[in-house]
Amino acid sequence: MSKTNAADDVQQRAAPGGPVTRVFGIRHHGPGSARSLRTALEQFRPDAILIEGPADADPMVGYVAAEGMSPPVALLAYLPDHPAKAAFWPYAVFSPEWQALQYAAEHAVPVRFCDLPATNVLATEDAPDDRIDPLAELAAAAGYDDAERWWDAVVESAADTDTFEAITEAMGALREAAERGMFTPGITTAATEDPLPGYRPAHDIPPGDRSAAGHAGVETHGPDGEPCPVTHDESADVNSPTGDTVEVEAGGAREGSVSDPRRTDRPVSDAAAGRAAQGSASDNSPTGDTVDEAVGREDAEREPIGIDAHTLRREAYMRQTMRKAMKEGAQRLAVVCGAWHAPALTGKLGPATADTKLLKGLGKVKATVTWVPWTHSRLATTSGYGAGITSPGWYHHLFTETEQPIARWLTKVAGVLRAHDLPISSAHIIESVRLADTLAALRGRPLAGLSEVTEAVRSVMCAGDETMLRLVASELVVGETLGAVPDGTPTVPLAADLRARIRTLRLKQEALSRNLDLDLRKEREVERSRLLHRLRVLGIDWGTPTTGDIRSTGTFRESWTLRWRPEFAVSIIEASRWGTTIRTAAAAKILDAAGRAGSTVGDLTAALEVALLADLGDATNGLITRLESAAAVDHDITHLLAALPGLTRTLRYGDVRGTDTKALTHVADGLLVRICAGLPSAVTGLDTDAAEQLRTQLDAAHTAIHTRDNDWATGEWLAALHRLGDRDDVHGALVGRAVRLLADAGRIDESDSARRLSAALSIGNTAAAKAAWIDGFLGGRGLLLVHDRELLRLIGDWLRSLGDDMFVEILPLLRRTFGAFESGERRAIGQAVRDGGSGTSSTGADMTFDVERGLVAMRTVADILGVPV
Repeated sequence: MSKTNAADDVQQRAAPGGPVTRVFGIRHHGPGSARSLRTALEQFRPDAILIEGPADADPMVGYVAAEGMSPPVALLAYLPDHPAKAAFWPYAVFSPEWQALQYAAEHAVPVRFCDLPATNVLATEDAPDDRIDPLAELAAAAGYDDAERWWDAVVESAADTDTFEAITEAMGALREAAERGMFTPGITTAATEDPLPGYRPAHDIPPGDRSAAGHAGVETHGPDGEPCPVTHDESADVNSPTGDTVEVEAGGAREGSVSDPRRTDRPVSDAAAGRAAQGSASDNSPTGDTVDEAVGREDAEREPIGIDAHTLRREAYMRQTMRKAMKEGAQRLAVVCGAWHAPALTGKLGPATADTKLLKGLGKVKATVTWVPWTHSRLATTSGYGAGITSPGWYHHLFTETEQPIARWLTKVAGVLRAHDLPISSAHIIESVRLADTLAALRGRPLAGLSEVTEAVRSVMCAGDETMLRLVASELVVGETLGAVPDGTPTVPLAADLRARIRTLRLKQEALSRNLDLDLRKEREVERSRLLHRLRVLGIDWGTPTTGDIRSTGTFRESWTLRWRPEFAVSIIEASRWGTTIRTAAAAKILDAAGRAGSTVGDLTAALEVALLADLGDATNGLITRLESAAAVDHDITHLLAALPGLTRTLRYGDVRGTDTKALTHVADGLLVRICAGLPSAVTGLDTDAAEQLRTQLDAAHTAIHTRDNDWATGEWLAALHRLGDRDDVHGALVGRAVRLLADAGRIDESDSARRLSAALSIGNTAAAKAAWIDGFLGGRGLLLVHDRELLRLIGDWLRSLGDDMFVEILPLLRRTFGAFESGERRAIGQAVRDGGSGTSSTGADMTFDVERGLVAMRTVADILGVPV
């Protein structure tokens, strides 16, 4: 294809005074392409614009210029009866498509989308089979080993409208090779000819994204750089980085052979035809060089490929949309599409019969389309987005800051580092600018790019610290800018209710993590807490409970970490099946989960605790009824013990949240009665592992009952523990723990504790049983031995009485017991043992005081307090 013919094809001048169509092949999310496109549209002055995107999203165009619309945003298409299956089409302010939409809104030019509708995209299960990477091929032909650097140097660096014709011609050469079955992955078919003849860059910008020739969707793409719409689907096989599964969407079922309906002079082969054409791999390429001559026969034997059916169907639909626009009277039609598609849309469109045949039989489902906020991080390639870029924050800066972009960027970097307590001065910024400019001059670049400013930041501001450099990359180079959509944007009632609640409670959706401390003594703070808990019930984890910087031992304070993610838009739509408001939806969902077969007392207690936190009054009564019924028929004491701490915690919420817990008190009392009645049989005949698990549950239950501070409940519980401590047919870990809990509660004194310990260490018990009793009695609490030397003496005498074999047998258990003590406790115990365990017991021996030393201490205290002695 000659350059003259390409220009004629691009502009499509029919007859003098006739309609004119111009196709602009762009790179998605490329600031250079966006700037060039805006300039070209100003010059061309179209009366109609078609943009690559789902055709059924045309009603959403009117919101582009609405107040409150702020990119990055994305078109979201989903199935109303299965919202998990959804597709996104993201746009940033530096996306060429967004600039085309803005131009149309500002100049009142009719604009519509021209790609396959979402109703077809979401109906198919097949994925594209296109393995062509046009950027890599063109870069290799130009002598670049990095496709990104080539594209940035040639296209992104200059707002030159002539690049569109050159890019279209280059892409046409690659497509021609692919259509003839001569295109082989890894082999440059245009090996010797300049891929963009006559065009040179004005300045260089560092590498950005890998998706010059495609758009649509999220998180996966075809090998040609053309991203494919994907759906969030729980049944899909590919995991997305957000935790959702994704599924590549194709335009329809595969066909054995698909031909381009516009190309009547040469056949178009699909992958199968390409494999059949492998024998002709030595034919001349479009540049006049044979593949064998360019790369050798070994590379020539690689499997050639063609253009997949999905791409051809998309292009057929684009041509049909172009025909419709011209039929409606468009005289100056502008088409904005991925560069890879541009050659298929230039020239005479020809009869529509072939395109109609190609599109026949496409699947179709009912889909809903709307706008949702997006983030820069979701535009990054690291998020898995197929048309992603490596540096969306940097690209946004270049597009919006046209005056002194390098100095202003480094000033932003300094601000980020200062926020993390690094001493960055103005001198650092000045020196960084100088170093970046010097590096650009040494490399023959008229303007420093991202690689130069990054090296300057590393050397001058970070002093070689890669950790701080990664911080800059995360917060600035990628960034977490969150877009916004107008309040009137079509959405489900649940999303509208959430938006209203956020506005009322003065919360802010932010892409960056932010800590939020709530004082539950204030009404607004309580409502914020309830909203965040309700969203967690619905699976929307905007807020995550965390430990705050403000220390508090009460229940009147909560700490959260807030971070809004774009995929929550799909989660909200999924949750809308439970109700039209956040409160009713959360109540319906938690009741549904609690009503499922197999829900244990512990599950119901946890659900009830969440319901009280979220103030789901409609669900609370139902959960209490179900919990009471489940507890009445559940005879497993371990289940009841597991439920008791959570149930007791919920009784405390009435003080700070105003929750009525009278019915809950009745359930908690009934649960405690059943536990106390069933505990004697539950502790009988347990092995060591089961006894250890039950001991942990006893500790949790004891703490919960102590926290409740109810005389009746405390009395019932301690009476049950007393009965357990008097038994000699129960595992020592449980008996020892019961004795210890009774001693801590003051139900038995120190002499009684010493007597019980002495009995446990008597000759009638095995060494393992004695060690288990000691572990239960002392486990995790060494202060008792520090203050009660009589207990320490008893344990020491027992240890000295052990033989070598028996000592080795119980040593692991003793090491675990004493290893759980705090280091200070271990040192104090060691000091007492070193002193021979001497010292008077705290159980009643006379104490001898040093009066002189006491008087010295009293005088010192008096001096400190300023009182006379």
